[in-house]
Amino acid sequence: ENNIMVVKIKAHELRNKNKNELLKQLDELQQELAQLRVAKVTGGAASKLSKIRVVRKSIARVLTVYNQIQKTKLREYFENKKYVPTDLRRKQTRAMRRALTDEEKSIKTLKQQKKDAYFP
Repeated sequence: ENNIMVVKIKAHELRNKNKNELLKQLDELQQELAQLRVAKVTGGAASKLSKIRVVRKSIARVLTVYNQIQKTKLREYFENKKYVPTDLRRKQTRAMRRALTDEEKSIKTLKQQKKDAYFP
């Protein structure tokens, strides 16, 4: 039974790692969780049972950091593109998203332009 040391992983430490390191750590944590669950079924020590929670939270941390990094990279990639994926756009409200832009608001009809010209 290989017992990987369980230290609560800190998110700021994870941010310094690259993608492969994060995935490797995730894999290790998931293997450890599987071992701990086996120990739970076979009636393992109480210390192992309390580790399950720590490992689960650590997995969540790794995934969170990994997903945040991916999202940031996507944002950088789409920064100056014409179209941006829906999940990367500003959320706002449905009404605000559908409202006219400032440019669209300022457009005047030909009739209105003539009125403004003739009666300043």
